[in-house]
Amino acid sequence: MVPYHVATLPPLLTGLLDQLGHEQADVLGISWGGGLAQQFALSRPERVRRLVLVATSPGALMVPGHPRVLLRMLTPRRHRDPAQAARIASELYGGGMRDDPALARDLLQATARLGPSRGYYYQLLSSIRLRQPTLILAGDDDPIIPLINARSCTG
Repeated sequence: MVPYHVATLPPLLTGLLDQLGHEQADVLGISWGGGLAQQFALSRPERVRRLVLVATSPGALMVPGHPRVLLRMLTPRRHRDPAQAARIASELYGGGMRDDPALARDLLQATARLGPSRGYYYQLLSSIRLRQPTLILAGDDDPIIPLINARSCTG
């Protein structure tokens, strides 16, 4: 597997659109994918018609979550150790994960097969201004990306 980087993926997405015969696309990014979606919209604005960002940050200039939560995020262990994921799920993910941490264990165990755990770190590299119409979806109980970040994206 070739290592990926947030700067090398937009050309791959452009090639995918070309292969599919599409000049533009509506792009949705969730979590780290939101960072990639923002990078793609910035580097190839003519290819992105509209953008949807879900549970992601506006980049390096953001209101951070609680320091304890951010410390938990510094290690990719939660992606490799389902028991660790279950132990810290209520701190990291809020909402229903507080009531049933096994949901996080199962979810993270399934997503661990999707690729390397460095994806989260690339999310932190995005700090951009977008020109496309953008819908921002955020939860009011997200310990990692506080709601104020979604509001600051619109101002």
